[in-house]
Amino acid sequence: MPLRRPLTFAKVLAFTTRWLLLCAAVAIVAGSASALFLFALDWATRTRTLQPGLIWGLPLAGFAMGWIYLKWGKSVDAGHNLLIDEINAPIQTVPLRMAPMILGSTVISHLFGASVGREGTAVQMGGSLADQLTSIFKLSPTYRQVVLMAGISAGFASVFGTPLAGALFALEVLAGPALLRMRWIALPPCIVAAFAADQVGLWWGVQHTVYTVSAIPTLTAWGLASVVLAGGVFGLTGRVFAWSAHTLSAQFKQWVAYPPLRPLIGGVLITAFVVWGHAERYIGLGIPVILEAFDQPLAPWDFAAKLAMTVLSLGSGFKGGEVTPLFYIGATLGNALAPIVDMPLGLMAALGFVAVFAGASNTPLACTLMAIELFGFQTGAFAAVACTVSYFFSGHTSIYKAQRHAKKPWLAPRERRP
Repeated sequence: MPLRRPLTFAKVLAFTTRWLLLCAAVAIVAGSASALFLFALDWATRTRTLQPGLIWGLPLAGFAMGWIYLKWGKSVDAGHNLLIDEINAPIQTVPLRMAPMILGSTVISHLFGASVGREGTAVQMGGSLADQLTSIFKLSPTYRQVVLMAGISAGFASVFGTPLAGALFALEVLAGPALLRMRWIALPPCIVAAFAADQVGLWWGVQHTVYTVSAIPTLTAWGLASVVLAGGVFGLTGRVFAWSAHTLSAQFKQWVAYPPLRPLIGGVLITAFVVWGHAERYIGLGIPVILEAFDQPLAPWDFAAKLAMTVLSLGSGFKGGEVTPLFYIGATLGNALAPIVDMPLGLMAALGFVAVFAGASNTPLACTLMAIELFGFQTGAFAAVACTVSYFFSGHTSIYKAQRHAKKPWLAPRERRP
């Protein structure tokens, strides 16, 4: 068997330079898009807070959004799942219209009071914009997969300010429960794109929320048992969230044939809950409530109310992400569990913050890194235990339906979309 020729320095340099240029291009477009999105989201949140009567316009906003997607967005309606499918089995370039459509629809959802997040928007913008480089750089299907993963990393990192978690998230979210199938070969480009995109966002003036965990105890046997118990609760909560969102979405599609009517009906129900149930606390991102969860005891039903409001919003067709609502659900659930397991309030809120998301998305490694980046290195051991236990308790249920399970091969064939 003939030996392969060793790569020359010139070839290595050319290969490295090309990938650095690719990652830089991905970082610039994804980081800039995330910055624009975050500024627009801040404006929408401030406007809704100052004009609470906007909630009455949510049903009509939902109908308009559904009609626009029906007319021009059928090819991108799958959102995050479309990106996962294209990476696992490339067929065609992700349409560029995904970026402006998901940005506009998410801002409208927040402006009028839907309970949605922002991660899904940033990831979809990052992935769709990155995929446009396929034709510019004449990329092969294999290289295109890596660029799409870099786009996901860049979008996630720039919207949350967590580049390490963003880099690993792109690998984990594809593997789902089958973590041994992670494509580690794509990690270096994802790391470069994630860190660069985060810096691009900061250069534009993006300011990320700062979370403070005031007391972190020594990890004792009782503390470990408490975290394991809480991790199981976090995982079951993530499982309930994912199952509920998918089930309600399927029921809406079965009950209501005309897509624009689904968010209209959902908007009517959300408006009723907010106006007559005084549920303003559970719409939008809910960042103020998340911050409260780190400092003071909250109502023990806050997590359940936010879960219900988010499932109704996403299940009826409003656009956005699931992750920040999951942060809210996890932080308030951790706040409620703190006195039960006799652990510090802030620490339990932090663990719930990342562990519910870990269970709902099957990404325990990325969520552990996110805890370290957001709350400090001292939380790492607690977060690793909580996220891992949550991952096992959530089973194969995931907010991302396109994730591959262990019984499915990495590049299993899928039907060609029309």
